[in-house]
Amino acid sequence: MTTPPSAFPDVEKLVVDVLKADPALAGAVIAVQAPAGFDGTQNAVLVNRRGGAWIGDLHVDMPLIEFEVYGPTKNAAHVLANGARRALLATLGKQLGAHTVHDVEEQDGPRWLPDYLYRGANRYLCVLRLSLTVF
Repeated sequence: MTTPPSAFPDVEKLVVDVLKADPALAGAVIAVQAPAGFDGTQNAVLVNRRGGAWIGDLHVDMPLIEFEVYGPTKNAAHVLANGARRALLATLGKQLGAHTVHDVEEQDGPRWLPDYLYRGANRYLCVLRLSLTVF
């Protein structure tokens, strides 16, 4: 087994860039943190790495990527969640910066989940696992 890298790729930035480049997601906030003034009712996809694993022999990082997807209505949030999922699933076999995406697998979602931080929020969560080269 090979030694893991001292730092994994900034997969959140890679995923944010993928989503921002997708015309179907134009007009939505795509970020790793909610912007100032965010109240949960805007069209937004918040991208977070939620763990994963180093597969040493293959030089592969397998991060879990969570989308917190918000919209002004439950239906709008659902449509946006499906658009974000589609965009990330479409990266299979593609280069993201210096990394190749070997697999994209949905782990959970889209799942409706009330948000207790933002009272008026309409939120769906999705979790996808990427498999991408590190070296």
